[in-house]
Amino acid sequence: MTLDAVRRPGLDARGFLAREGSLARVPPAFGPVVTATRERLTDVFGQRLHSAYLYGSIPRGTARVGRSDLDLLLALHQEPSGADRDAARALGAALDEEFRQIDGHGTLLFSRARLLSDVERYDLGWFVACLCTPLLGEDLAAYLPRYRPDSLLARETNGDLARLLPHWRRRIAEADDTEEARRPLVRFMSRHLVRTGFTLVMPRWHGWTSDLHEMAEAFAGFYPGRGEQLRAAAVLGREPAGDAAVLAAYVGDLGPWLAGEYARVHGVKAPRP
Repeated sequence: MTLDAVRRPGLDARGFLAREGSLARVPPAFGPVVTATRERLTDVFGQRLHSAYLYGSIPRGTARVGRSDLDLLLALHQEPSGADRDAARALGAALDEEFRQIDGHGTLLFSRARLLSDVERYDLGWFVACLCTPLLGEDLAAYLPRYRPDSLLARETNGDLARLLPHWRRRIAEADDTEEARRPLVRFMSRHLVRTGFTLVMPRWHGWTSDLHEMAEAFAGFYPGRGEQLRAAAVLGREPAGDAAVLAAYVGDLGPWLAGEYARVHGVKAPRP
């Protein structure tokens, strides 16, 4: 049986991508974090908040105590303001300080209209429908289509790496010359490259996973010559080291190659307003 013929996980019986997380999968240790988050979001955002979602390892049930981030997506009734973003950062910082279970936080803020817009249907819309777990409010997935692991989804999720690389180079150049300063860059870029490598092959692999090591193995099955690079990136995505040589290789070799191959196979992501 060829790699292209194997039926993969992450799909329902009809071949659509299944939503990967749920509140029922939240590990017990993280229950108090989720409860406090739900209560405080209402206090902070009130009527401005349309709905709130968890994503990442906590709703997938794979979070590690003291190692995992609290990842949130907020849909507001209007376009988020600077004050909204400041409030989200302050809330995340307060939760991070209070609960030892989490190590870091991140909150994405968008308007309801943008999340349901045509241009975001196969990017942010897919993200909400398949990778986000409803926490508060009306679930926007009800207004979004079902998704298959096809080339359109691949293009619109990660087909913008070439546009990102100049920004990555600037971030690396502007960072302090210390391992501590480089470590979060290694973590972020490692994860992004692994996910991009996976979605490059996703239509042929025909399934979905959010596990970095499974993503790297899927990629390596189709690109064995680059497989070790992505396997190493998957390790650094979970246990980052602030190695300047790694960052240089990401923006000088692996990143440009991956961007070029992605454009050749799937095309380039549609520009956003």
